[in-house]
Amino acid sequence: MRGLVLDFGGVLTDLGDDAAAPEPPLLTATRKARDQGVLTAVLSNADGYWSPPADWAALFDVVITSGDVGIAKPDRRIYLLTAERLGLAPRDCVFVDDLAVNVRGAAAAGMVGVHHRSVDATVEELETLLQIPLRG
Repeated sequence: MRGLVLDFGGVLTDLGDDAAAPEPPLLTATRKARDQGVLTAVLSNADGYWSPPADWAALFDVVITSGDVGIAKPDRRIYLLTAERLGLAPRDCVFVDDLAVNVRGAAAAGMVGVHHRSVDATVEELETLLQIPLRG
């Protein structure tokens, strides 16, 4: 896997069991993946006026919102567009979302899908898929 694509709300914002964490654990995982050369993207069904917090901007190679591109998850075209903008084949990307329907959409487009249910389980699965340590 050479690309990590994450949903914003419910994934990147999930503090897990540590409400006092300095940043959400999946943001830390994103930072560590990026440090190891993994390309990163946010894929959100937000409107076109949304963008990630300014201090997160340098962590993502691509930010795609449904409002900007006129396609929403789980339409397979939005996953294909995300992979294309990363310069990767869909099969080289792992997609993380808290909604199973969106994970199925990513899988139908050729990405590896991870259904986010808990921070620990998601980070563990990403460590296996990306073959790099991602914990703080």
